[in-house]
Amino acid sequence: MSRFATSAVVLAAALAAAGCASPGELPERHTLATPAAAGATDTATPWPAERWWTGFGDTTLDGLVERALAGQPSLQVAAARLRQADAAVGVASAARLPQVQGTADLSRQRFTENGMVPAPLAGSIAWNNSAQIGASWELDLFGRERNTIAAAVGQSRAAAAELQAARVLLAANVVAGYVNLGRLVESREVARQSLAQREQILALVRQRIAAGLDTTVELRQAEGLIAQSRVDLEALDEATARARHALAELCGQGPNALEGLSPALAPLHSTPLPAGLPADLMGRRADLVAQRWRVETALREVDVARAQFYPNVSLTAFVGLSSLGLDEFVKAGSRTFGAGPALSLPIFEGGRLRANLGARAAEVDAAVEGYNGALLRALREVADEVAGLQSLERQQRAQAEAGAAADAAFALALQRFQAGLGNFLTVLSAQTNVLAQSRAATDLKARHLASEVALARALGGGWAATDDTLPPPVAAAR
Repeated sequence: MSRFATSAVVLAAALAAAGCASPGELPERHTLATPAAAGATDTATPWPAERWWTGFGDTTLDGLVERALAGQPSLQVAAARLRQADAAVGVASAARLPQVQGTADLSRQRFTENGMVPAPLAGSIAWNNSAQIGASWELDLFGRERNTIAAAVGQSRAAAAELQAARVLLAANVVAGYVNLGRLVESREVARQSLAQREQILALVRQRIAAGLDTTVELRQAEGLIAQSRVDLEALDEATARARHALAELCGQGPNALEGLSPALAPLHSTPLPAGLPADLMGRRADLVAQRWRVETALREVDVARAQFYPNVSLTAFVGLSSLGLDEFVKAGSRTFGAGPALSLPIFEGGRLRANLGARAAEVDAAVEGYNGALLRALREVADEVAGLQSLERQQRAQAEAGAAADAAFALALQRFQAGLGNFLTVLSAQTNVLAQSRAATDLKARHLASEVALARALGGGWAATDDTLPPPVAAAR
């Protein structure tokens, strides 16, 4: 270490011991929750895969998801924020390196006759010239710059995790939108069949009225059912159009880009449920990783605020030329140079530094509780979807039995009518039940698929953190 650096360190230590502002005591820091303490199991869950949506076995759906991930504007915004955070790391890192600046000033001026400039320059017009290269280097003895860089890195890692979380959410929204569109398409087909059935009922009622078997009351009831069916069809057409527009927006396309897209739910494959709540959720939920990096950033900003109480020591040096008159500018006698330490130390600042430190400490507690809340929410989302899927599977089994019973009743009613043992109204009533069960089956299938999508997102959407992207362990962070 040079003589200047040695003297700077000694002086800084003396000033720090003599009477710098005191940071005081901070309140006890809040504690980060762990997945195990929040009820997660000890076993890892391999599901879902990185491209989990391909498990549904629909190439059209695969193309929509890939297109969304490639061109959705919201992802581009998140990517721009990541680049901004990376640039902030570069700015913070540059502060730890020696800074070198060059200046040059050549001006022709008249010197006052009544100032400090002696004759013969006094009252004359001449060149006043200087050129200088200066350098400075902050020693960062108390870690302010080091922790500033660490905080910037934390912000960058959080932004990277948030980009991944946005990708997971977008993929889930596209698949959910596709499933919803399929539900509407199939519901419309059931509604169309219902309208055709009610038109048959109206024709039969008219025949019965002509035969004197029914009255105008039955006729008006049948006409009202047809009108209601047409209302239902129009409502489904509107909802289908809106669903296509929303899905096109998610895919980064115009509203009419998916006109005519009519997914079918039946061919979509389901995925077996995971065994339980995974303890490795922290490394698979990008939003949780981002929250943990926010905690790490807040901790490093506390260290920066604490370093403000201690001396700021830097070394400066310069070398250059300075002269009056151009003919003397480049001569050896015009040389100028200097070097030495520069120190600054807070002595009395009205409590500003302590208040700033308290604010940063409060931000740590807020970040910790934000993470704790996100962890509880993540585990609750997984538990909700697992419970929902289990219930939906039981509902689907019961509905399958109800659907089979309705089919059998319809077949029997049709046989009795064909044999002359029953009337056609009984057949149509049985068919109404068949259509209702078909609609219920469609809704349950769509709900089951939507819950699978939600579970895939809740389990991290196939993303997995690496050693480079994970924040420090909980114990180290505290």
